[in-house]
Amino acid sequence: MNILGISAFYHDSAACMVQDGGITFAAQEERFTRKKHDPSFPKNAIDYSLKEMGLTVDDLDYVAFYDKPFIKFERILSTYLAYAPSGIRSFIKAMPVWIKQKLWMKELLKKELGYDGKIIFPEHHESHAASAFFPSPFQEAAFLTIDGVGEWTTTSYGTGSGNRIEIIADIHFPHSLGLLYSAFTYYTGFKVNSGEYKVMGLAPYGEPRYKDLILSELIDLKEDGSFRMNMEYFDYCTGLRMTNGRFEKLFGGPPRKPEAELTQREMDLARSVQEVTEEVMLRMSRHVHRETGRKNLCLAGGVALNCVGNGRILREGPFENIWIQPAAGDAGGALGAALFVWYQYLENTRHADGKRDSQRGSYLGPEFASDSIVGYLNKNSIPFTRLNEEDIPGRVADLIAEGKVIGWFQGRMEFGPRALGARSIIGDARSPQMQEIMNLKIKFRESFRPFAPSVIKERVSDFFEIDRESPYMLLVAPVKKDIRKEMTDEEKSLFGLEKLYVVRSDLPAVTHVDYSARIQTVDRETNPLYHKLIEKLDEKHGCPVIINTSFNVRGEPIVCTPADAYLCFMRTNMDYLVLGNCLLDKKEQRPLENDTNWQKEFEPD
Repeated sequence: MNILGISAFYHDSAACMVQDGGITFAAQEERFTRKKHDPSFPKNAIDYSLKEMGLTVDDLDYVAFYDKPFIKFERILSTYLAYAPSGIRSFIKAMPVWIKQKLWMKELLKKELGYDGKIIFPEHHESHAASAFFPSPFQEAAFLTIDGVGEWTTTSYGTGSGNRIEIIADIHFPHSLGLLYSAFTYYTGFKVNSGEYKVMGLAPYGEPRYKDLILSELIDLKEDGSFRMNMEYFDYCTGLRMTNGRFEKLFGGPPRKPEAELTQREMDLARSVQEVTEEVMLRMSRHVHRETGRKNLCLAGGVALNCVGNGRILREGPFENIWIQPAAGDAGGALGAALFVWYQYLENTRHADGKRDSQRGSYLGPEFASDSIVGYLNKNSIPFTRLNEEDIPGRVADLIAEGKVIGWFQGRMEFGPRALGARSIIGDARSPQMQEIMNLKIKFRESFRPFAPSVIKERVSDFFEIDRESPYMLLVAPVKKDIRKEMTDEEKSLFGLEKLYVVRSDLPAVTHVDYSARIQTVDRETNPLYHKLIEKLDEKHGCPVIINTSFNVRGEPIVCTPADAYLCFMRTNMDYLVLGNCLLDKKEQRPLENDTNWQKEFEPD
């Protein structure tokens, strides 16, 4: 049985295929269109999915869409009516697309797909909950979903057992932890729905000077994690921006202009909202544990990408185990909707062994065969050396040890916002200069942004204070004390971005300014070549940890095809590119004469 799951028309559109309960394909539309967070109908992802599986639309048994458009429209209309006549400009801007397109979602899906079968519409947070629980390794668990807003719900919790999920309670719009965080994302000068992770990365440079002010004025937080927001300070219900004049007066000025210099104020704001968010997440998790009595917790929704908060739930919360959907945001809603149909709607049996999830490392996207890659390189007269697969780990390990920066393109593309060793840029975690080199010369992004370590699963506890795997880079843990460097009094007195250049551990390139790291553990079973590479680095050069950042530059999606990878490689100061078993040396490449004339489509021979 073939079930196509779709999320679309807000941000991070995606499509996935579930066949007889197994997840066989999943990808975001942005990877194909090269438009970051592309909200459009995921035509390219759907087409690739069908082609990859050898299917046509006629082979689909069900299509699942990740939310209920009529209920969402009801919320939008009710909100505008509640605030009328305020917000008329926003109302006029929003209505045409609803009247012409979004209200007629069933007809739109049938038309776009050429499909005349059954379409199922779970609620938005049902899709999140399904994406959290059904692929998890647990037969029974509690779940917690937190995001900006779905139809009405912004937060929900409940239980999953076998093949069923049940939502027990929720919090409704406009009271939203996700939108509170997005308000500060906007106010500190970053882009809403994409810059939230920048706020999280900036937080350790600041002090929580505004935390009490947020808790006293913006959000009324209860002991059980429920809350109400003071809407006098926010403009997202009816306006075209997140905050208003009262918010600006409360925090002492207008929002930072995008690209303007970061000041201590933005760092303190980031730290303050991050600490409030962590406190809400902790209180919610404790309440969910009290109410459900379950020992396992599953998380999804955009706020579940807050890996600092996740790490605190793991360390300080009452649950024995937690599992986070790697595509926790709206992209994962496509997967959740499809799994909801298979398990809950069709009542198929589900068995989980308590050890391994069914997400398959989240390596669920397109893959390109070696012969196709060679054909592409030859067709475009691109110089390369072809390696035997068994020689790749040792050769690349030596390059890493020499301080080279390497584009790593292998196997199936990751589903979700994190590069997990399939579409990654990698380097030496021991290099004090590597964070700055990668940020400014490779990624072209803000210097304060931290990088994540990839570590072989068997050795994670040797370097980080965590006793379990973190395969999806969604848990932050402290760097172990025995590899930390003692700071001088002068270094301790540094403020703001001055902290960036202090060497804090034996792994300075992946140690954030608060001695934390966002960890990816690499499993021999789900990514054998990447595991072998890091293992070989340890064997030859004494370190089973490398830097892993996503294979893209600022403002672009992660690369999908070999052509995407080559263009990114040539536009940056990367030293080498590994495409399958082909090694490309930057020094041997001819300059790109004109990007616009370059063959961007991957057309293998």
